[in-house]
Amino acid sequence: MNWLLPQSAPFITAIGLLLVLGLIEGIVLAFGISALHWLDGILAHESPDGFLGWLHIGRVPLLVLLTLFLTFFALCGLTCNILCSIVFDDAVSLTVSLPLATVAGLAAIRILGRRLARLIPREETYAVSFASLVGRMASMLGKGRHEHPAQAKAADGNGHTLYLMVEPEKNAPELPPGSVVLLVRQINGSHFAAIPNPRPDLLV
Repeated sequence: MNWLLPQSAPFITAIGLLLVLGLIEGIVLAFGISALHWLDGILAHESPDGFLGWLHIGRVPLLVLLTLFLTFFALCGLTCNILCSIVFDDAVSLTVSLPLATVAGLAAIRILGRRLARLIPREETYAVSFASLVGRMASMLGKGRHEHPAQAKAADGNGHTLYLMVEPEKNAPELPPGSVVLLVRQINGSHFAAIPNPRPDLLV
């Protein structure tokens, strides 16, 4: 089968996107940051209803759901093309393979996402935990500057590690990676303002 056929282009592109996502995650992890947690950290921490809720948006990390969709989208599309090339000596039309692959990707999110959602604490719990973090310590994973928050992590007191976006409070210095900071104000959601730890003897 010729993988460069126009009928295979969307599915090869999906595989390329998967590789790019993996590369980006690997690069940012080298700096102590997770794109997975950062992406969900900038979203509202409430699970939506309707079609988005059906897809478990807000209950499973968005990057995980996107990976599931792209994987099964590509697998279904390429499988259709391979089978048709064997039987009919030509790839299936995109008007047939694209809808089938899209349905396969959405079904994977729905079925596998449901299982993942059972293993992940509900976002309502996260919302309560984020609101209670003011006054707690956090560890910086990147460099936080004014109006340029960086990722940090903090314990919520219930055994969960939460990932935040943290920037210095007004008149506070930059927050370097690896430093321990005091969360003094919740700006919104998982976005906080912090100051350097005024009590180095306190644990995170």
